[in-house]
Amino acid sequence: MSSSTTRNRKDGPSTSEADATTSSASLGRPNDNNVAGTVPATVTEPNAPSPDPTPAKSSKIKPPPPEQQSHVLRRSLIIASFWLVVLCLGVPIWWRTTTIYRANLPLDQMTSWADGKSCNPVLPIRVAIASPDLTEQEVQDLISTTQSNLDGIPDLPSLQLRLEAAAQTSLEDTPESHGDNSIPLVLRLTQGDGTMSEPMSSLHTLFPILEITYPPSLKPTPETKSSGLATYITAQLRNTFAEEQAILSYLLGSSAISSDRQQSSQHTIDESLSKRITRSMKYSGTYHLTFSLFTSGSSPSSWDIDSAINEYMQPVLDMLRPIHNFTIDTQVQLYAIPGVQSQVLTKEELSSFINAAEWPLSPSIGGAPTINFVIYMGNQTIGLNTAEETSQSWLVPQWGSVYLLSPPAAAHVPSELLKQPVLTFASHLLSLLGTPQSGSLPMRLSTLTRVRSVDMVLRASSSLGSLARLSLALPSISIPSSVAEGVAKSIHHLELACSALGSTDSLEHARIAETEAERAFFEKSMVGQLYFPDEHKVAVYLPLLGPVGVPLVMGLITEIKNWKARRQQKA
Repeated sequence: MSSSTTRNRKDGPSTSEADATTSSASLGRPNDNNVAGTVPATVTEPNAPSPDPTPAKSSKIKPPPPEQQSHVLRRSLIIASFWLVVLCLGVPIWWRTTTIYRANLPLDQMTSWADGKSCNPVLPIRVAIASPDLTEQEVQDLISTTQSNLDGIPDLPSLQLRLEAAAQTSLEDTPESHGDNSIPLVLRLTQGDGTMSEPMSSLHTLFPILEITYPPSLKPTPETKSSGLATYITAQLRNTFAEEQAILSYLLGSSAISSDRQQSSQHTIDESLSKRITRSMKYSGTYHLTFSLFTSGSSPSSWDIDSAINEYMQPVLDMLRPIHNFTIDTQVQLYAIPGVQSQVLTKEELSSFINAAEWPLSPSIGGAPTINFVIYMGNQTIGLNTAEETSQSWLVPQWGSVYLLSPPAAAHVPSELLKQPVLTFASHLLSLLGTPQSGSLPMRLSTLTRVRSVDMVLRASSSLGSLARLSLALPSISIPSSVAEGVAKSIHHLELACSALGSTDSLEHARIAETEAERAFFEKSMVGQLYFPDEHKVAVYLPLLGPVGVPLVMGLITEIKNWKARRQQKA
């Protein structure tokens, strides 16, 4: 008995020890099938903490399964489709709807006209020489010698005087009588008697004729080559066209179209000529004339202005008809009180004499500029430089004229009493239109035609140059097709005006060119773009394009990175 018990103790553990071993093995292993030689688990004490069930070394994380090729292709196609819609549909529509239309302008031509490179402002003037006392050969010799003298004068850079023999020699045979208005001056030579020692000249008052009477000693001969008479004629022609040359030099000197000779002669223009030019009205094909009667009481209440205009002013308007058209209206304003109550008005008080609030005048009718002629019934006079010298009228620059007339005894003003005011208005009208003061009225109107032609050409050229500079300075400004059409039309008429400079046709072409150039420069749709610069466009589009553009750009970047990664794996 004792021997068997001892053998059992030696052969294996006790029951309590086996149970502890079994319990420990069950905690540390998944099953009881232990292989031989395995180290048994350590027996834990009853109060000891339980061991950590996790293994000592963590297992490695498995990568996700590889993405299918169809999924990759589908995602790439989706991103590409978004970008194709944006680039092929969205961007063209946005570009089309937001692009500012800019018509093509001939900028080189416009700049050339503004710089004076396209037109040489020289006026050809034909002067016909008629002499009943000279043979045809003597007249031709006189013309040749005088023409050589005129070509050598440096004081007429803008005038090109061309002498020719006149077909008719009598006083009644004027260029107007034959319908030839292209000859602005006829030079009539008459040989005097033996008592004359020096030649004499005078301008005709009704016709564009310069009368020259020369002594027999100055009669041209083949030996003398008519040098004495030719010199005198040259001096007279120079004096006759001196005012026209001065006006042209003033206009050319104030513009970019000016040569060195014109700039050098600019200093010869006196202050009075400058004032006469600046006080004249801007050229217009039509003017509206308003004749107004102002009185401080109820009498007079009517006036015979229509018959006075037809008798004393209509002849002047008829002569101006080839250059300007006129519309006329009359009115009577009662109870008009002038701003100055003194009987003798000084020059300082004239500015407050007319008050637009108290003296309502008719506005411009049909868009034409208005020239106002006002007759005020009162006992006022205008004081001049001396205390004794007074005047009844004065001219308001670029506005009109005012005449102070003593009130009549009756309530009606007859046409005889209006004779002097209307004649004064006719003279002031010529000044307001810029008519020269020297020469007969036909010669003055001929000069006015030539001066206005040059003025319109300069204005149109200046407007084209300003438009060209504006187009280059503001690339974002809109240029509609109407502006391009106006510029093309203006350049076309400028070429016609320059080729026929000095004639009535030149004035008409120059007027059209100036009108089209001004209309193109002040186009309403083009001016509106000045107040919408590119900075405003960025401020408007950025909040809209930001939320849309960020996802598209980030998705494209991510897809490019994935493509590069897949390419590296394949390599």
